[in-house]
Amino acid sequence: MNIQHEDNGTRGKFYIEIDNKQEAEMTYRYKNNNTIDIDHTEVKETLKGQGIGYKLIDAAVSFMRENNLKAAPSCSYAKAVFEKKQDQYKDVIA
Repeated sequence: MNIQHEDNGTRGKFYIEIDNKQEAEMTYRYKNNNTIDIDHTEVKETLKGQGIGYKLIDAAVSFMRENNLKAAPSCSYAKAVFEKKQDQYKDVIA
């Protein structure tokens, strides 16, 4: 399963397409030059229970580390993942 990424400098998303149909996504917006707000995470029923949400967050964390960004998530799912994995993600939490 390939996680794709789009970023237009203001907003972005990590997503998974299956048969040219988006089945999972995690969206974000830039709060400023070095902080993003992960504002939405959604995984379609057909993919639930496979850890897809975690994979999307992990992809975002890799992107943040590569680009010296921090996260201030407003999405309840993303907040919960960052709280649960705070030791692993402490370098990217705003």
